[in-house]
Amino acid sequence: MGIFTRFRDIVSANMNSMLERAEDPEKMIKLMIHEMEDTLIELKSSCAGVIAGQKKIERKAEEITDKRNLWADRAELAVSKGRDDLAREALTEKRRYSQVAESLDNEINEHSGLIEQYKEDIVELENKLNNAKEKKRTLIQRHKRANGKKRAQEEIRRSNSSDTMVRFDKLESRIEQMEAEADLVNIKRKPTLEEHFEDLATDEEIENELAKMKAAQYSNDNDE
Repeated sequence: MGIFTRFRDIVSANMNSMLERAEDPEKMIKLMIHEMEDTLIELKSSCAGVIAGQKKIERKAEEITDKRNLWADRAELAVSKGRDDLAREALTEKRRYSQVAESLDNEINEHSGLIEQYKEDIVELENKLNNAKEKKRTLIQRHKRANGKKRAQEEIRRSNSSDTMVRFDKLESRIEQMEAEADLVNIKRKPTLEEHFEDLATDEEIENELAKMKAAQYSNDNDE
């Protein structure tokens, strides 16, 4: 496939349509970008070759123009000296170099047109390439978001599964049981009726013993 044919195929391709039909759009656009970059390199290289060729022709055209002017001057000199025979030969050479110069001018014009076409094609392909690179960044971002959303949805589905809910219910029941046990530890047990009377009896014994101690102390103070 020639460079111009490949270039036309690339710039005329409907990128959006191709990406929509592709099984792997990201891979497809990477291939497209690679193809565009290769074609762009070839276009620039070919354009540089045409420019170099034009410069070479221009240098040759200058040489031919100088020779044409030289024979024109010689023809005038021969006429001034009355040498019509030499003047005729000089004019013949002048005409020959004029024809060559005209041919070279046509080549220069053709090269100029080709160079302008190359430059337009390069700009067009660069724009297409920049657009493709932008789409590549967008596709990668969309791909990452899609993967993230997919993982989130899968996690939600797993969370909503019956096995997961059963585990959550068991865990919740276990926590509630632990909370209830903790509350029971903090509840003070109410004393029974027998315990109330035992406390009263204990209190009476202590009061009696205390009274005896006080009486003994009082007796000792009086003896002194």
